[in-house]
Amino acid sequence: MRYVIIGCGNVGMELARRWTSAGHQVTGTTTSAERVDELKAVCADVAVLRGSDSTAVRDATRDADAVVLTVSPRVARSFDANGRIAEYADTLTATARTAAAVHPRVVFTSSTSVYGSGDGRPLDESSPTTDDPDASPRNFVAAEDAVLATPRGAVVRIPDVYGHPRDIDYVTRVKLVHEMLGGSVPFAADALLYRVDYRDAAAALDFVVSHDLVGVFNAVPDATVPPTNEEVFGRICAEQGWPKLSYRAEIKTPSVPVSSARLRAAGFHFAY
Repeated sequence: MRYVIIGCGNVGMELARRWTSAGHQVTGTTTSAERVDELKAVCADVAVLRGSDSTAVRDATRDADAVVLTVSPRVARSFDANGRIAEYADTLTATARTAAAVHPRVVFTSSTSVYGSGDGRPLDESSPTTDDPDASPRNFVAAEDAVLATPRGAVVRIPDVYGHPRDIDYVTRVKLVHEMLGGSVPFAADALLYRVDYRDAAAALDFVVSHDLVGVFNAVPDATVPPTNEEVFGRICAEQGWPKLSYRAEIKTPSVPVSSARLRAAGFHFAY
């Protein structure tokens, strides 16, 4: 099989490794020419492009069996509400619309932020998406809509990704927030800190593609309900002797349990 992965960050690179090891031909994309050699280590072909470039995406995906979008907005442009507007629109919505227009089989890696904080009841794929005007959920929802409008589109909603050796641990993250952002974050204090290992996220995408699944699937390890942002980061601040973080609640993520029963029922198992 020939697969194209648009946006090879930690999850995209892990997915490329899985598919290459399984004998598939993988084309990986990046927006940075400096990363070409890194991608060549796990991909048969590499294309330098932006996901919003329809000509480049059409050329890269020609004759592919499936296209997976693992694009992610740049972190440096995600902490400010105004900065998120253009960044999320180009990275998420434009990429999804472009891919859906040029290929019949697109799988989009979305976010649980599409649910907002929830309506007080446990969440599953039938739960409504938020109407929050913030650029983050608005563009994740718009990107999902573009992909799901196609006959073979699929969406995999994931929470915060962790586990990659290059990831910054939470203590360091909190330290940087204090040093660079004055201790203020755009997230909500009462949101549950759901996380997924990058290998499980890649495995979920592989599962959806290889089983030709369509529609929406949560990929959220849900064996136990996790603590809130405030509980986790408050404990870190207390242990380090730092001031508590302030939460602006601009980007709301679920404060109620999220179910991945649909993905599990299809046969998927979280390994990490």
